[in-house]
Amino acid sequence: GPPADTARPGQAARRGAGGPLARAALVTAGLTAAGALLGLVRDQLLARTFGAGPETDAFLVAWTVPEFASTLLIEDAMALLLVPAFSRALALRAARHPGPDPVLGLVRTTLPRTVLGAAAGAALLALAAPALVPLLAPGLPRQELAVDCTRLTATCVLSFALAGYFSAALRAHGRFLAPAAIYVAYNVGIITAVVLLGPGWGVRAAAAGVAAGGVLMALVQGPALVRRLRAGRHEAAPEGDRDRVPAAGAFVLALIAPVIVFAVARQSQVLVERFLAAPLPAGAISHLNYAQKVAQLPMVLSLMLCTVSFPVVARAIAAGDLTAARRRAERDLLFAGVVVLTGTATVIAAAPRIVELLFQRGAFHAGDTAATASVMRVYALGLLGHALVSALVRVYFSSSRPLWFPAGAMLLGVGVHAALGALWVGSLGAAGIALANAAGITAAAALLLHGVRRHGIPLSARRVAGGLARLAAAAVAATAAGGVAAARTEAAPPLPAVLLVGSVAVAVFLAAARAVGAPVVPDLLRAARRLAPVVPARTARLLGSARGRIRRGTVRGAGAGAGAGAGAGAGAGAAPAPSAGPGVAVGPAVSAPSTGPAVAVGPVVPGGPAVAAASTAPGPAGAVAAGSAP
Repeated sequence: GPPADTARPGQAARRGAGGPLARAALVTAGLTAAGALLGLVRDQLLARTFGAGPETDAFLVAWTVPEFASTLLIEDAMALLLVPAFSRALALRAARHPGPDPVLGLVRTTLPRTVLGAAAGAALLALAAPALVPLLAPGLPRQELAVDCTRLTATCVLSFALAGYFSAALRAHGRFLAPAAIYVAYNVGIITAVVLLGPGWGVRAAAAGVAAGGVLMALVQGPALVRRLRAGRHEAAPEGDRDRVPAAGAFVLALIAPVIVFAVARQSQVLVERFLAAPLPAGAISHLNYAQKVAQLPMVLSLMLCTVSFPVVARAIAAGDLTAARRRAERDLLFAGVVVLTGTATVIAAAPRIVELLFQRGAFHAGDTAATASVMRVYALGLLGHALVSALVRVYFSSSRPLWFPAGAMLLGVGVHAALGALWVGSLGAAGIALANAAGITAAAALLLHGVRRHGIPLSARRVAGGLARLAAAAVAATAAGGVAAARTEAAPPLPAVLLVGSVAVAVFLAAARAVGAPVVPDLLRAARRLAPVVPARTARLLGSARGRIRRGTVRGAGAGAGAGAGAGAGAGAAPAPSAGPGVAVGPAVSAPSTGPAVAVGPVVPGGPAVAAASTAPGPAGAVAAGSAP
């Protein structure tokens, strides 16, 4: 690989903050937004094609498999296990630990076992589908259809395991482009299958699309990981030194149980909901699904920053820099709170118009809109809890030591969800299930935040809770203002009505947050003012440069032949993957010309990623970092 960075720590920190982490956040933000947009297109297509009836309910029961696998194998368990493990292996490589390359050793130890275990799980699930469906949804009208769909979606256990493994390994290496693209690939697979196969296969086409999308998720990342592993390969130490290398596989296996229990408990919320909703009138499961997918979009956007900075926090803790880890984690939690609470206010105020805009066409009728919107408003009450659990658990498991407390907190939350759901479903129907979901996840989030000090987590629970309380007060004001705007736009078409309500909610939220002294919001506003004149200029320069490269490629192609011209044009249009840069700077917090310190953590890795925790004034996805001058 390239030589190690020999710059001073302060310079490396500023470069890392202004470059790799900011680029990673921008790439992740863009591709996550694209994946979310395609997810909406997917749900619109499903609603228009199949409506909200017994066939869709049958498919959604089968979709429990990829939803469960996604949480277990991509978003939670696999990432929480492997990002710290790969971070530790990279630290050993950086220290030139004698013996074989610890990163390749970790891959050889864990990847074959992951593949074998996931393949066995997929086969077992497909065989057990006739017995599993009645357990998941007793009384479901179309159980045979649900069995067929479950057998198709069972393949996701293997494909999602590979996708999650590749994603965790790439993120630990500071490579975010391919992992951020997985849900784009997944949704493309589903949309394509429904369009091509839907007329003949019915809702089974959606299940086939889920299977195809899972394969695409793995394929989009595999080549990037192979290149990264080859680039970082080191010469093995003499045979006599090999016993000095710590057993990375044993280290990972020691962490599996609490992480698996947490992930299973987290996803059990879906099982609880579909079990309780199965006896309700046909379409209830579909209404819950559509409401949850739309309501959780703000949470997904809020977690983009946590996804990018999780390896940063893990490396900071591994390097013993708890101050850097605390600053990064607290800032991430508060920024997540800003995004999710703004979204919550908009969703509650404009729920009927949002559902009308997105889904009310084809087989999805006005009655489905009203039912989905009422459930969506209730789901929104738990969005902050969902975001906090997802962000806090990353900090807990960044410490690379077995911790059972997150699993216990999540199990308690699921217990609250199940008990209250069973109590409320008779009187409130699907809305009672959604309300129980909000209560259970909020209880789990409160426990996780309360337990940080006792379990040695680098966070100030009081500081985070105080900041979130101020943000919540601003969200209440924004919800009220958005409700007034929604009432005055009832006669307007849905698109301008939603845009107006959202704009009012955001404006009132920001104003109220400043009035009550909420943290991070002033930094956001300053960053927005700085970026306002910069973004158009940079965009114009980028487009001008691209046009110039295309013209030069065309000229070269004219002189050298059509094949060369086509190659130059294609190359000019391709967007390069964000390079994390050559090296990881070590040292204490170094002030950068920004609103906060930029902290680079981790040992110097020849050819490795430059990882910096930019504790500055980023946008909603942490896109603005220290030292990023216009």
